[in-house]
Amino acid sequence: MCYQKRNIDNPEQKSYENGYAFLYYLEHGQIYYDQAENSPLILKPILLFYGLVHLIKACILTIDPSYPETTAVLAHGVSTRKRKKQNYLFFHDEVKFQKNGLFPFMSEKMFHMKQLEGEKIIMEELLQLIPELDDLFFIMEGKRTFAKLSEHNNELVIPEFVLDNFHMTESRFKEFLSSKFKNSVEFSNEELSFKRNKDVLSGMSPLFYNLEEDLFTIPLNKGNFINFPELLVHYLLLYNLSMIARYETEWWSELTKMMPNRDYPFIQSFIEITMKKGPFLIYQFLMD
Repeated sequence: MCYQKRNIDNPEQKSYENGYAFLYYLEHGQIYYDQAENSPLILKPILLFYGLVHLIKACILTIDPSYPETTAVLAHGVSTRKRKKQNYLFFHDEVKFQKNGLFPFMSEKMFHMKQLEGEKIIMEELLQLIPELDDLFFIMEGKRTFAKLSEHNNELVIPEFVLDNFHMTESRFKEFLSSKFKNSVEFSNEELSFKRNKDVLSGMSPLFYNLEEDLFTIPLNKGNFINFPELLVHYLLLYNLSMIARYETEWWSELTKMMPNRDYPFIQSFIEITMKKGPFLIYQFLMD
């Protein structure tokens, strides 16, 4: 069905050839997640990263029947500074997007995003794009990172205080959001509400779904990454944490044993969240 929808030649033959690979990617991913659930914190990022990678490969196979065509697409597709500086803080660490590898490949194939090569993003920005961390940001730093949307008559309602955060009038904000939705939503005249449709749930929506509270949210920072698919956010955070868990043994051990700074609660909370949210985002993509 996926191949037919994309007008790929010989869809039946190709789906027959890829059926087992698809199932094995999902099965391996599930095994990694199951093991992560029962492992100590120091191992969780490594297991969760490779679990997510397998689930992502299953998604890519539904789009590209010849994946992986070259070894270039098998690299991680992002890089991080190998030796961490003294007084290193995870919040201020960054990852850099590479030209080749899984990250740019899935960005383009799954979300039609191109030309990210050379861009960098810091961990704090990524953590602020996880809606389930909103309460923790409020407790630890006294600021909200997301506004919660209410639902009324199958319409999503954005609270008015969001206009202040975005420094926009109501009409300007509606224009701004419509452009982010590629004009696939229509606002009602009365308030900041619009009909809930399939595009609202898509991976490229400016809305983020809070799985713990079962509601939609909108980021309160209108930076460059407001439309950044959450699956990519989880991939980048897990990539960096898995690299730290493997190569920065002293810092990682001290963090997990002594909890010396604000990094610990955010890392620990994110790992608990991504354990459920990663597979949910994959499920959402496959069922879309």
